[in-house]
Amino acid sequence: MSDHPFRQVDVFAAAPFAGNPLAVILDADGLDDALMARIANWTNLSETTFLLRPTTPEASYRVRIFTPGGELPFAGHPTLGTAFVWASLPGNTHDGMIVQECGVGLVRVKVEAGRYAFAAPPQRRSGALTPEERQTACAALGLTPDDILDAAWGDNGPPWQLLALRERRDVLAVTPNWSKMGDNLYGIVAPWQEDRDETGAAFEIRAFVGQNQGFEDPVTGSLNAAMAQWMIGKAMAPETYLASQGTALGRNGRVSIRKDDETIWVGGTVTPRIAGTLTL
Repeated sequence: MSDHPFRQVDVFAAAPFAGNPLAVILDADGLDDALMARIANWTNLSETTFLLRPTTPEASYRVRIFTPGGELPFAGHPTLGTAFVWASLPGNTHDGMIVQECGVGLVRVKVEAGRYAFAAPPQRRSGALTPEERQTACAALGLTPDDILDAAWGDNGPPWQLLALRERRDVLAVTPNWSKMGDNLYGIVAPWQEDRDETGAAFEIRAFVGQNQGFEDPVTGSLNAAMAQWMIGKAMAPETYLASQGTALGRNGRVSIRKDDETIWVGGTVTPRIAGTLTL
């Protein structure tokens, strides 16, 4: 048996216990792929990360990211949560910029006034959805073609299919048909038409994960990054805004978006909740 330090943090939460939880396993260099997968399946969170020594001098650390069903090359809330945990460890210092090594390469994480933001990775796939892909999305999400204003790919690691709807209430009314989801990942978005809440949220977002898992993710950094790249690029959104996610699940997630030169920064809060030891 071996012991590994364990942390669980709440990412993107606008209120206590209202964001997306993340499990972080420290000192994970000696764990093999199969054991990492089993641990992530056991924690049963949307993602569990394993903190490793970097393989390149440019990186502050290396991370592997697992869902209960398999490994991801990149994910947003695990990036912020893992960076926060790394920065909290004795002896780790930074000058306001942390560099994460993961499956998509090096990802910069900026730290300002205690808030963390990652630089959106380059898109691996973009462009409009085909009519057939739109039809499949409609069947999976209970939509009609007229409900969709625009639709595109936003693949920055996870292969998101992005759908823009008319109003926030349309986003919140979606009831997915999981049997028709297949292995697709869908993100839907619409602007707030009514008065903004006290946080100033401008868009409502939801994330649906097929891939034979069938769940709605509470607050999703990779999706918000892909949405921002798409919407800012098409002038559907300003270069700075706040997105709301998790409402349909009783969560209260808030994701800040800011374009700085050619970089889109995706940020939010990270709050420590659990510290302990994982015994293997």
